[in-house]
Formats: sequence, C-alpha cells, structure tokens
Amino acid sequence: MDVKLNTLYVMTEGAYLHRDGLALKVEVEKKEKLRVPVHHLESVVVFDQVMVSPSAMGLLAEQGVSVTFLSYSGRLLARVDAPVSGNVLLRRKQFRAADDPEKCIALAKSFIAGKIQNARNTLMRAARESESPVESDGLKKTGESLASYIRNMEKAASLDEVRGHEGMASREYFGSLNLCFRQQREDFVLDGRNRRPPKDPVNALLSFVYALLLHDCVAALSATGLDPNVGFLHGDRSGKPSLALDLMEEFRTLSADRLVLSLVNRKQVSAKGFEKREGGGVEMDDATRKAVVVAWQERKKEILTHPLLDQQCTVGQLAFIQAKLLARVIRGDDPVYIPCILK
Repeated sequence: MDVKLNTLYVMTEGAYLHRDGLALKVEVEKKEKLRVPVHHLESVVVFDQVMVSPSAMGLLAEQGVSVTFLSYSGRLLARVDAPVSGNVLLRRKQFRAADDPEKCIALAKSFIAGKIQNARNTLMRAARESESPVESDGLKKTGESLASYIRNMEKAASLDEVRGHEGMASREYFGSLNLCFRQQREDFVLDGRNRRPPKDPVNALLSFVYALLLHDCVAALSATGLDPNVGFLHGDRSGKPSLALDLMEEFRTLSADRLVLSLVNRKQVSAKGFEKREGGGVEMDDATRKAVVVAWQERKKEILTHPLLDQQCTVGQLAFIQAKLLARVIRGDDPVYIPCILK
C-alpha cells in the first residue's frame, strides 16, 4: 500500500521551522537540529510554542503535507491542509449519505460495534494474563456485559440509542480498565474518564494519545478523498472533524488505550513525569510527552495481518485501509462497513 506515514513531531518550545530548498529545517535558538526532505513527510505536527515560517507553510502545501497545531496537552488547535484530493463525486455521495438517517444509523452501529468489541478484547486479554482469579473473573464479567451492548445495539432505531449503548459500554469499560494495569497501580489510577483538563495521569495519557490518533484519522480520510468534517455518528459543528471522530472510535482501544497500558506496564512512563496544575488539571512534562510520541511512532511500524483483507500491513496503515473501506460503502460498492477488530 503506497502511503507515506512519516510524521514530523516538533515539541521543543521556541523551535522554528523554515524552508531550506526542498527540505524542512528545524532550528532551536538559531542552531540547526534537524533537516528533513519534504517528500519524505506525510504530515507535520507542532506543539504549543513552535513557529512555522510562511515559506515553510508554502512548501508543505505545495507538496501536499498537512500541518497540525496542537496545544501543550495535545488539544487540536488548527490544521492546515493542501487542496483537497480525491473524487468530488465521492464527497457528494458522502454528503448525501450524511443526510440519510438510515445510512447514518447503519454506519454508526458499525463504528460503535467495532469500538466495543475491541474494548472487550482488551479486557479479555487482560483477564487471561492476570495472576489474580478475582480480577480475572471481574474482567471477564465486564467483557460479557460489553458483548450484550453490541447485541442490544442492533435493535437501535436512532443515533441517540446508538450513543446511549456506547455511553453505557464506555462507563463499564473504563470502570474496569484499572485492572489492566499490572505495574505502578498506586500511581496510575483511573477514576472515570475526564478531560479538559484531565484530572489524573491516566486521563492525561489517554487524551494526549487520542489527539495523535485523531490527527492520523484526519490524514487517512483526507488521503482517501473524504471530507473529515462531515460525519455520520458525530454531529456537525464548525471546526469539528466529525468523520475523523467516527473513524477513530474503533481505534480508541485498539491503538490508543493499549499503548497507554503498555507504557505504564513497561514503566516507560512514571508518576514523576506528570505535573498538577491550578484548577486540578494534570499535564505531562516534556520528557514524558516525547516518550509517548516515540512509542506511538514505533507502534505504528509494527506489522500485523488485517483481519478482513488477510493481508500484512503496519499498524499505521490501518486507518488508511479502513478509510478506503468506508469510501467503498459510501460509493455503494460494499453494502456494510466492517470495522477493524483485533484480538
């Protein structure tokens, strides 16, 4: 699959990106730190106090490289894309489908079924690996409950009903996620899902990795020719990448949550890498953010077999593959969208 997956993340405060011929140069305090040929890049992500020169923006736009601006904690601030690629007829069909309640409900069920099943698989894996019979039984019980939400959701007649099943399943899932931590349990405790700002280290990690995941889903949809802002499950709102949020549902546990569990269980992050801010919010320090980004990029290089296509691909290619499968459904080539589900 011919997809450029190289993303340049620039997090150093005061860094300056500018054009150097057909390359992008990163300087800190007027000293060159990195030089990357622009044709190697699929996207650039800059955090907080990082500057990008107009000439660099022009070069990136010419080469079809997107630029995403994130806050220190990973919240999406803005995204600059080159002219939209793809067939305009596909986008017109997407817009029509988004106005069709039946098609929206059908796609929403697929997105959420994939999300819940991947969450269930994560808990069941933890149950098999647990050394505590009590905790293992608790995880299995939650897994069985999540399976019931998928079955019951088939009868949903509205998007609100689908969202209701998703909300209840998510509460049960996050209520059991602490049992998936095998190390550093005293330091990493999830007391429900919270954000803006996250109130504990686990939520800080989740929010940050979700931001990285959202960026990749936007890129995948844009590369496919779909409009990331017009979704089926998530409602329309100015500046909200609704379709990207739809697509990332099946990847939340698959890509993001499993990475967070791995980071904690392998002690790649520690409690000292988190700082409490005024108002009760928790933020990662620079070293922890860099460790998470490095782990995210390494995870995307891992090779696996796509469950539907039975072909080898990297984790980073999964969102692009699913975006293409979604496009086939929107065009009418396939009857049902099948989410990516991995054990």
